[in-house]
Order: sequence, then structure tokens, then C-alpha cells
Amino acid sequence: MREGRQAAKRGAFMKLNLREIIEIPGSSVPFSCDLETEGLDFPSILRYKTAPHAVGRVFNEAGVLRMEGEIKTELLCVCDRCAGEFDCTKTTPLSAVIVEKNEDNADDPELFFLDGDEIDLDEMLSTLFILDMDTKFLCRDDCKGLCPRCGKNLNLGPCGCGKELDPRFAVLEQLLDT
Repeated sequence: MREGRQAAKRGAFMKLNLREIIEIPGSSVPFSCDLETEGLDFPSILRYKTAPHAVGRVFNEAGVLRMEGEIKTELLCVCDRCAGEFDCTKTTPLSAVIVEKNEDNADDPELFFLDGDEIDLDEMLSTLFILDMDTKFLCRDDCKGLCPRCGKNLNLGPCGCGKELDPRFAVLEQLLDT
């Protein structure tokens, strides 16, 4: 099979023709393409520094078409705890099954469907990318966030606010003071 095959763009859709491998078990076809970032908006992503780039192969394993690969991109994000900006590399593993649509599998959310001999890579890759997106972006795992009183970034050092006692423990503090 040809290496580095580019997905064909038709209109606004990227299509990958799988005719070569549909009837030949053990065969595969590679793909490499960039995803459009329009519609891939997330609150913590300020911008895509590089377009999400997908590379992989579609394999015919005993008559079952299986996609394997990854999507990689560089992002400028905002931390969900301290609101600081930071660079992030996002790698999304790709693993999917591609089948012909019929009555039995039409509602299966785990499957992707052939359109004739082709697969719509835009829809498939965008769906896999969105489903793998992090729900929280942190500048670092031990980010301390912002002080709830004064708003200081606690990663830069302590603030001048005293510790606030949980009002549920006020009675205990009174006992300790006596």
C-alpha cells in the first residue's frame, strides 16, 4: 500500500476511499490529514497553536475495518484553577471500527459507517477528538489555584489572608479557647 496517503478533500469533507482494502483481508491503507479547528471550541482552549494532525491506518482484519492512529496538536490553554495561560500538547489515540450501515447497527454509537466505499474522516476524527478532550486543563498537577478571598495566584506564594475557619467547627474552637 502507498505510504503517507493524504485524505481527499471533497467540498468541506475529507473522504478516505477504502475500496482497495474492503475485499482484501490483511490489507491496510494509511492516512494523514489536518482537522479543521472550526467547531472544536472548548472553554479552556484559547487557541490551537498547530492544527490537529491525524495519522494512522485503516486495516481489514478478517473482513472488519479497524482504524488505528493518533491526533496530535499544540494548544494555548487557560488553567481551570489559577487562570494562568500555558502551552499544552494534546495527543488523542485513535481506535475505531468502520462498518456498512444496516438495521442492526444503525444506532450503535461505537461504530462509524461507510458511505459507499468511503469514510468521512472529518466527522470520524472530530468525534474521536472531542470525546477524548480533557474536561479540566491544569497548568500543572499540583496547581494551588486562586485565593477565594483576594484572588491571588497561590502558585506564586501565599497571600495575606488568614485561614478561614469552617463555620461548622466554630463550636469546637470555642471549646479549645476555654
